[in-house]
Amino acid sequence: MTALTTPTRVARRTARRRALPPDAVRHGALALIALGALGVLALWWVDTPRIAGAADWLTGTARITGLLAGYAAPVLLLLMARVPLLEREVGADRMARWHAFGGRYLVSLITVHVLTVVWGYALTSGQGLWDQGVEIVLHFPDMLKATAATLLILGTGAVSARAARRRLSYEAWYYLHLATYLAVALGFGHQLTTGADLADNKAKALWYLLYLGTAAVLGWYRLLRPFLRDRRHRLRVAEVRAEGPGVVSVFLTGRHLHELRAEPGQFFRLQFLTPQLRWAANPYSMSAPPHPHFLRFTVKGLGAHSAAVASLAPGTAVRAEGPYGAFTARRRHGGPVLLLGAGVGVTPLRALFETLPGRVTLVQRARRPEDMLFRHELAAVAAGGRDRRVHELLGSREQVGDLGAALHRLVPDLGRHEVYLCGPDAFTAEAVRALRAAGVRPSRIHHESFAF
Repeated sequence: MTALTTPTRVARRTARRRALPPDAVRHGALALIALGALGVLALWWVDTPRIAGAADWLTGTARITGLLAGYAAPVLLLLMARVPLLEREVGADRMARWHAFGGRYLVSLITVHVLTVVWGYALTSGQGLWDQGVEIVLHFPDMLKATAATLLILGTGAVSARAARRRLSYEAWYYLHLATYLAVALGFGHQLTTGADLADNKAKALWYLLYLGTAAVLGWYRLLRPFLRDRRHRLRVAEVRAEGPGVVSVFLTGRHLHELRAEPGQFFRLQFLTPQLRWAANPYSMSAPPHPHFLRFTVKGLGAHSAAVASLAPGTAVRAEGPYGAFTARRRHGGPVLLLGAGVGVTPLRALFETLPGRVTLVQRARRPEDMLFRHELAAVAAGGRDRRVHELLGSREQVGDLGAALHRLVPDLGRHEVYLCGPDAFTAEAVRALRAAGVRPSRIHHESFAF
């Protein structure tokens, strides 16, 4: 199979789809979230005529944190609902970072809410903290379900901490996070039956709208839309081709692939329908521009799921969610472009290298020559256009030396470049520091991570 698409056609299609100013959707989404939080605080303010004494301060704090936690939970689910506009304009990796930050915020709110509500009620009733806590859990409406929801969310937050996350496979992390949907559902009733600020019919109607609207968005974009697309496109594995040690390219064929409107640099979440792989959908970038008859993804065996992809048989059915990601020509402001990648991170850069207009330089970092991906393809693309350059940074960190100095040798006018960066987290962090020291503005450094 050939994986080449006319670069000018792809560039024109991307330009036609750029209807919004850069970052407009990102700023709009953040503003909308902030306005919603202010509206939630207004519910408490209107319903609180005065605060007198320690018990009032504690129960007031419990009400505020409870309202904000109740608001944050569906917002966090919406961030992961895979709404195409947000995935395309904001980027899946940035959405995941927002989600991670919001998750820590939610865990903190719930913790403070539990502590202050028990403490405040204990001061009012004169009971001990333990006795008051037991009474709340066993005798207040919907509190058994709310307690289960609290434990699920706190447990998910614990395993999502950076130290614990590094020890989990993507698949285990994925399954654990499914518990948050159950937690949000279990906690909903308690908010209405014991939440004094939601007693008003208008407030209650808005709360129902928030939660039912979130359920509808999730149902459409996470369940129904992927099912309909699967029926429409009928994706199948056409070929699995070795690219390097532990790295394979998977070619998928199907029907009406042009309707997916995929762009170079984007990724899909692929679910291969085999007994071993069918229960998880992992993110994989396209390693070639989208073709009317097939899509190519390059996968490195980093976990059980990706390692098993190498043994897929032709004809295996595939469900694909996407395309997702803002790591595309849409982010480009203008001027020469540097594509900087390491390991399998060069995958989306390979597609961009073929299609971005203007002067484009690709630098690939690897320890060993056999770890360099797409060597012949990249050389062929570079040979076909005078504005294309390919460089390799080969060897250990000691052999390569300072990354900034190495980049300056390969790209003398480094500070003038716009940079697309993809690779392991440690490499990305080092590269960002080197690029900033070279004078590249943060707004011109685009990087994407699948560490979510």
